[in-house]
Amino acid sequence: MPPEIIDPHINPSEETIAAKGLAVRFLLTGDNSNGSIAAFELLVAASQRLPAPAHSHDHFEETIYGIDGVLTWTLDGKQIDVGPGQAICIPRGAIHRFDNSGSRDAKVLCVITPAALGPEYFRETFALVNAAAGGPPDRAKMAEIMRRYGLTPAVPPT
Repeated sequence: MPPEIIDPHINPSEETIAAKGLAVRFLLTGDNSNGSIAAFELLVAASQRLPAPAHSHDHFEETIYGIDGVLTWTLDGKQIDVGPGQAICIPRGAIHRFDNSGSRDAKVLCVITPAALGPEYFRETFALVNAAAGGPPDRAKMAEIMRRYGLTPAVPPT
């Protein structure tokens, strides 16, 4: 007997979740894949730094595929530029972050396996970023949201 098709719709979420300089649009969520995969487009404006701290996740891998522009990923302290047609896999437990240091917007495809993270995380974190009205988001609240969704904020260097 063939497996049951959960939801055959293409791009089940037409929602774009955005904060200053960042936008996420989910293509697949865990609800659409029996929890096996989540995939989303991430758009990062030119000269935009990630407002969340570097972090790791113990319950999923994250693979990044460059579509347009270049994002600089810092993975366990090493900087890696990911541009169009390039990919990087962020293994469980690896501390990472990204920044767009270029003068061009960047777009990547992010794939999370298994689908341990979904749109809810981005709705909450981007709401916190937007509430900061251009200033830094509340670090304690950001860390609490991250932990609730399985991300572990890295301890800042002393």
